[in-house]
Amino acid sequence: MRTVSLRNLAAHKLRLLLTVLSVVLGTSFVAGSLIFTATVGNSFNQLFDKVAIGVDTQITSKNTRDGFSTDLGVPQSVLTRIEAQKAQFGVAKIQVGYTGSIVVADASGKAIQSGGAPSVGSNWVPPQQQLDPNSAAIMPGGRAPAAPNEMLLNESAADRGKLKVGSKTKVVIANGTGKPMDVVVVGLVRSPPNSSGYIEANFTTDAAKSLFTDGKHVSTIYLGAAPGTSPEQLKQQVTAAFPDVEALTGDEVRKQSKDAINQFLQIFNYILLSFAAIGLIVGTFIIYNTFSMIVAQRVKELALLRAIGASRRQVTRSVMFEAFVVGLIGSLVGFAIGVGLAAGLQALLSATGSGLPEGSLAITPSSVIACLAVGIIVTMVSAYAPARRASKVAPVEAMRESEAGGADSLKVRTIAGVVLALLGAVSLTVGAMGKGGGPAGLVGLGALLLIIAIVLAAPALSRPAIGVLGVLTRPFGKLASLARTNAIRNPRRTAATAFALTLGLMLVAVIGTLGASFKSTIDSAVASDIKADVLLTGSETTGLPTSSAEAIKQVDGVQDVVQLRNVPALVGGKNAIGTAPSGPLTPVLKVSMVEGAATVNGRDLIASDKYAASNNWKVGTAVDLTTRFGTRTSAKVTGIYRESPLSGPYMLGDAAYNELVPKQLQASFVTLVKAKPGVNVTTMQNGVEEATRDYLTIKVQTPKQFASAQAGTIDQMLTVLYGMLGLSLLIAVLGIINTLALSVVERKREIGMLRAIGMLRKQVRRTIYLESMLISIFGALLGMLVGVAIGWCLVRTFREWIPGIQAVIPWPTILFTLVMAAVVGLLAAVWPAIRAARTKPLEAIVDL
Repeated sequence: MRTVSLRNLAAHKLRLLLTVLSVVLGTSFVAGSLIFTATVGNSFNQLFDKVAIGVDTQITSKNTRDGFSTDLGVPQSVLTRIEAQKAQFGVAKIQVGYTGSIVVADASGKAIQSGGAPSVGSNWVPPQQQLDPNSAAIMPGGRAPAAPNEMLLNESAADRGKLKVGSKTKVVIANGTGKPMDVVVVGLVRSPPNSSGYIEANFTTDAAKSLFTDGKHVSTIYLGAAPGTSPEQLKQQVTAAFPDVEALTGDEVRKQSKDAINQFLQIFNYILLSFAAIGLIVGTFIIYNTFSMIVAQRVKELALLRAIGASRRQVTRSVMFEAFVVGLIGSLVGFAIGVGLAAGLQALLSATGSGLPEGSLAITPSSVIACLAVGIIVTMVSAYAPARRASKVAPVEAMRESEAGGADSLKVRTIAGVVLALLGAVSLTVGAMGKGGGPAGLVGLGALLLIIAIVLAAPALSRPAIGVLGVLTRPFGKLASLARTNAIRNPRRTAATAFALTLGLMLVAVIGTLGASFKSTIDSAVASDIKADVLLTGSETTGLPTSSAEAIKQVDGVQDVVQLRNVPALVGGKNAIGTAPSGPLTPVLKVSMVEGAATVNGRDLIASDKYAASNNWKVGTAVDLTTRFGTRTSAKVTGIYRESPLSGPYMLGDAAYNELVPKQLQASFVTLVKAKPGVNVTTMQNGVEEATRDYLTIKVQTPKQFASAQAGTIDQMLTVLYGMLGLSLLIAVLGIINTLALSVVERKREIGMLRAIGMLRKQVRRTIYLESMLISIFGALLGMLVGVAIGWCLVRTFREWIPGIQAVIPWPTILFTLVMAAVVGLLAAVWPAIRAARTKPLEAIVDL
């Protein structure tokens, strides 16, 4: 039976190729995802293996994220006590670090891009004073910084910025009140291997201390243990003496760094694998369709095998063995392509300055096993039902004509599909009526039920739906009628073929609805709420230094400058990020007051109506605010405003903000600028751009430009998602080609008879084209309708996080997609149509 299976595969090479391709596309994405994330993970691990070498205990603030303290740091008193009691603690050597986030200008005066990698300023510690015996040294031709305006720069950053020893440039401290600094590069330090976009600038210790701390705190304390004291013992001593700081051994620091990046990579991997899963699900239906048609076309062959003694089990095993071979070949080819995909993605991210570390491809045994297992299992599961059906072929069938039927009853599965569709619709409706995580989960459940319902009920639905869609093909007369009849002759096959497009376009519709809704919300919020003429924003990783406001105020034509600053406060023990305006709100921002006035002075606090209700606040209520780094203040509710996407939960007065947030941690996330009456806004905007040029990362935009930029960012994300979903659509096209090609073989006698009674070759081709278009439009229309419904309901649940968001149906996307579905159907039918047109009448009508 194995020989029969192998010969059958070899005899139908084209069919084998098309089936293998559906496996290849899914498994290649699985392999590429696993190899790429393993490669990046290994590169990071190699990088972090060199962190904190020689450090027995590291002391940082408990509020540290991404290597930076999110508060003032470690109190100076901790360092003073350890220095005074080195023997009691078992400390032999102490190294102090002062660090902060910075932006460095390149030779042209623009910011050196890190691609998301850290851009760090710190104090220079000579190698002989560092705990790490392999610490980086200054490269020949340079020297250590000796003045506040001198710095060292890592070699890779200097290369990207076209800077060298003696270059003059600028540095901006990301937070705080500092202004851009004019500095001189006095030396270069060799960058760690694989560091990619990493930027590190070293200053004198006194300069770093004044730039990155308040003088009463340090960023990090590194301790080397005295002989006889283990790292664990030293850590325990420090923890017992200073319970308010975090003490870690060097091994723990390295493990913590690796765990953090591996957690991020795991999430990234899940995202990539989810798209691979979509491709595999779509491929499952294609493989099922293919084997179903193969079995139908081999009724006589299988019956003859039964007649000469093959058992049902042997016939089943024969078909399953074919599926195993297809899965194995597809998995091996998919893995090879996946390696190429991972290498290509790594090269692309490196070329675009992603900031990810570089390293050799990590082809792990787990990625090989996962790829093979997924491809083989998916193929064999897809082929199981057709294999069972093949085993039921009676020997007497060998005496009859083989009919590739598919007209068995659809009643049970249709009823089950309708019930699930009703349950899914109820789940979507209930979810859309609420907001937040719970309702969003109901929408997800409803989506899952609808997908299963489509799988079950689509065959029965395909007949009336394609009958209605047939109106589009009426101009083609009898050919259209024949195409419509062919499409509904085997509803199971038609539905399975269309489902490939349905699933992919359903996701396109969901994503399109989300994107259109987000963009519409931003546009309406900016148009209705922002009264300023110009907005200033920083980069994705840095805010706007508060000192930039003074430079803006000096520009001719500027009337009002208001910075909106985040308030990282805890209210009632819960995180509640509010906003602190630096000046009067009404000239630059529309705030619809329900009660009180839109003025926020001193210790005033105005809250949104929904946030006030959730906290039982009323005008006159006293509010206590604290921060995770120990500062606290009090404020009084003086007004309540209507919640909007731009207003936030509450706004705090300047005096309370300054008491709550230390100067070196202050930064605005946006600055609003209003022009004087009669001043040309473009002229003023140019003046503001010139005044803030030295801050390197500040963008100056009109409200319309700001909204367009946000919409552009959303469009970029949508493009990436659409590109990844293109995998499932490509598989769908292959599925249509495969199904039509096999259908042509199945209907060879029928086509021969039509040709014999006068049908022209071009008419045969048109019939196949029309059939493919009807199937494609049916699948696309079903996917778009369900996808828009899911997206609309999902957007409704986002009201918990995005006040005022309204669901928007992306009509241009829908119309474009439906047109493209028809085009896809036409293109997918080209080769099967040509093959059908070449059918020779006399050969076709001979008994096969």
